[in-house]
Amino acid sequence: MSQELIVEIATQTLYFTMILSAPILLTGLVLGVILSIVQSIIQIKEMTLTFIPKILATMLVLLITIPWMINKFIEYFNYLMNILVNLR
Repeated sequence: MSQELIVEIATQTLYFTMILSAPILLTGLVLGVILSIVQSIIQIKEMTLTFIPKILATMLVLLITIPWMINKFIEYFNYLMNILVNLR
């Protein structure tokens, strides 16, 4: 196993990790910013007010994107298996 192959596997692992986590993280980020703006406009300083909408939105996005995530996991698994087969 060469050093280039290890770097390629690590790069692909980080790429797939970023791609899979992006929808959930971006949902939390965007909703957090929107809720913070709304809170500052109506001057509500309750910190726990943002948790329930963020959790619900994250769960909704997770439920919507699960089929896509499973396909990405299968794609990554096939990528790794092709590399292992070609090592011999």
